[in-house]
Amino acid sequence: MGIQRRPATEAEARALASAVRLRVLRLCLDRALTNKEIAERLGANPATILHHVRKLVATGFLAAEPSRPGPRGSTEIPYRATGKSWQLDVGESHDAMLEAFLQEVRLAEAKQTDFTRLGLWLDDAERAELLARLHEVLEDFRTRERSADGEAYSLFLAVHRDISRD
Repeated sequence: MGIQRRPATEAEARALASAVRLRVLRLCLDRALTNKEIAERLGANPATILHHVRKLVATGFLAAEPSRPGPRGSTEIPYRATGKSWQLDVGESHDAMLEAFLQEVRLAEAKQTDFTRLGLWLDDAERAELLARLHEVLEDFRTRERSADGEAYSLFLAVHRDISRD
């Protein structure tokens, strides 16, 4: 598949097997957020989010940035996604990724979302070529400089056997 990813360890795979954790990583991709800020954006309990944040930090998916003063004399720790998940193959466990996608796309307005479905008939070599070319395009866009006037977008791509057409 185009990009060479290493297999996730058991702990890494468990950390990425949660739609909530995947959404936390997405939120912290462009800017560091505190546990409270993450919880507010997800409409979740801060204690629950702290559990997820700690698991992501322990497995290297989130990194703590220097603490900063918070309200009423408290200290806040902002967290930023490390990008490590892009380098891993999580195997066959994609349920969390699909659920995170569904939760996020339901928040977007229809006019902000493009959907495309395409039925193909491919042999093993053609499937491998398709995946390699798609991953080349994804890697190209992932590594580009961020446009000053750009907006945040997400992409979910699924290539699956179409058993309904067999």
